[in-house]
Amino acid sequence: MVMIPVGWLFLAGRTPAQAMPATHKIDPLLHQRISASTPQTLIPVIVTLKQQADLKGLGSLSSREERWRHVVNSLKAQAESSQRGLRPFLQARQAQGQVAALTYYWVFNGLALQATPQTLEELAALPQVLSLRLERTFAAPEALVAQTSSPEPNLVQIGAPALWALGYQGQGVVVASMDTGVEGSHPDLAGRWRGGNNSWYDPYGEHSTPADLNGHGTAVMGVMVGDSAGGTAIGVAPQAQWIAVKIFNDRDVAEESKVHLGFQWLLDPDGKPDTVDAPHVVNNSWAFGAPGCDLTFQADLRALRSAGIMPVFAAGNLGPNADTSTSPGNNPEAFSVGAVDGGDTIAPFSSRGPSACNSSFFPEVVAPGVNIRSSDKQGGYSTLSGTSLAAPHVSGGVALLLSAFPDLTVGEQEQALITSAVDLGDPAADNTYGYGRIDLLSAYNWLAGHHPTATPTPVLTPTPTVTPTPTIYPPAVTPVFIFLPSVMR
Repeated sequence: MVMIPVGWLFLAGRTPAQAMPATHKIDPLLHQRISASTPQTLIPVIVTLKQQADLKGLGSLSSREERWRHVVNSLKAQAESSQRGLRPFLQARQAQGQVAALTYYWVFNGLALQATPQTLEELAALPQVLSLRLERTFAAPEALVAQTSSPEPNLVQIGAPALWALGYQGQGVVVASMDTGVEGSHPDLAGRWRGGNNSWYDPYGEHSTPADLNGHGTAVMGVMVGDSAGGTAIGVAPQAQWIAVKIFNDRDVAEESKVHLGFQWLLDPDGKPDTVDAPHVVNNSWAFGAPGCDLTFQADLRALRSAGIMPVFAAGNLGPNADTSTSPGNNPEAFSVGAVDGGDTIAPFSSRGPSACNSSFFPEVVAPGVNIRSSDKQGGYSTLSGTSLAAPHVSGGVALLLSAFPDLTVGEQEQALITSAVDLGDPAADNTYGYGRIDLLSAYNWLAGHHPTATPTPVLTPTPTVTPTPTIYPPAVTPVFIFLPSVMR
C-alpha cells in the first residue's frame, strides 16, 4: 500500500478510501524500472491525461488560417484546464526533490518529468491521468558519406520541372523538417531559410541558429528546397521557405520528450496564436527501428493534420520482406513514402506493408530514393540512398501543389498525390509501391479539374535548368543507405 499525502488527496478531489494506486495505468517497462529502483531514483516518464482536445467540427472553417487558430486554441485551452489541478502537487514534489525536468505539453494533453517511484504511483492514482510510460530515446540516422557521382534525374522523374515551367516553385509555402538539423550556411539552403526567432528550434539548447553536425537533415532539406549552387538543381521546391526542428542532439540521440516539444513548436513557432507562422508540411525522415505499431506520437500527428500541416514520413529501410512497416510512418495520421530507383523499381531496402497499425496499404506512395544527389554538411554534396531521401520528394511536391492551390486541406493534398500516382507493381494499390510513384504534373492537372476553386495565376520566377543523366550503378558497389534510427530503451 502506498502512503498518499492528505494534501495530494485534496488536490485530486478524492477521499482516502477512493485513493487506491492505479497500477494498471503504468506500462510494463515502467513497472520493471520502478521495481529495480531505489526510493530516491528519478525515473524519466511521459504522462498522458484522459481529457484530450476535441478537434472535430472543422468542416465549417473554410480557410487554413481559421482551422489553424481553432486547433491551436482548442489544444491550449484543454491542456490549461486539465493540468491546472496537477500543478500544485507537482510543484510541491519538485520542491522536495522528488520531481525534476518537468515539462507540460499542449500538442497532446500530458507532461514529461523525472520522478521517484512513489510520486509515479501517486500520479497513476489520479483520476485525470490516463497512462504513464517510460520515456524512450532513439538514435539518429548515420552520418552522410560523400561520394563522387553524377546527379540522378530524380526531379524529372516526378515531374517537378513541369510545374516550374508553369511558374510554381513553392513560393508562398513553408516546409519544415524534424531531423538532425540543417546546415543553415549551405549555399543551396541559406537563401531559403525563413529566418527570425520562429524558424529554428533546438529543444536541447545546443545551437541557437541552424546547424547539423550529422548531415542527414541537410540532405533531406536539400531534396525539398535546395537550389542549384552546385551546378544542378537538387530541390523539388526551390522557392519554398524552410524552418526546422533539431530533434536529435549532437550525440545523435533523440529523446521522446523533445520530439513532443518539436511537434508542439511546429504548431505555433512564435507562441502567438494571432500570427499564422506554422509550416504547411513537415518532413520526417526518421522512424523507430523495428517493425510494428507504435502510437506514441499519434495525438501530435492528429493535431498537425487538423491544423492543416501534412506530416510526411519515410517508410523505413527494413525491406525487402513484407510486414516491415515502421512507426510513426504507419500511424493512420501519417503519409508514408517508400523508395524506388531511377527506373521505377522498388528499392530492396524499402519497407513493405501492410501497415501494422490498421492493416491498410503501406506505404501510401513511392518516390525516388536511390542514388539521390543532395546537399551535405560543410557546404558539400553527397549521393545517397534510402527512404529518407524519398520522403522529401513528396514534401517538396506538396509545396509545389500548394503554390498553385493554397487552400488545399491535408486530405485534398493526399488525394491528389494518390489519385495521380503512376501505378507500379500489382494493379491498383499494393503493399510494395502503395498507390504508385508520385507524378506532380498529373497531380496538378487532377486538382485543376477537381478542386472547387479556379486555378491560381502563376507567379513566374526563373526556372532552374536540370540536365538529366543516366542512372549509373557501379559494379559490386553497394549504395550508401541513410538508415532510419532504431529504438533504444
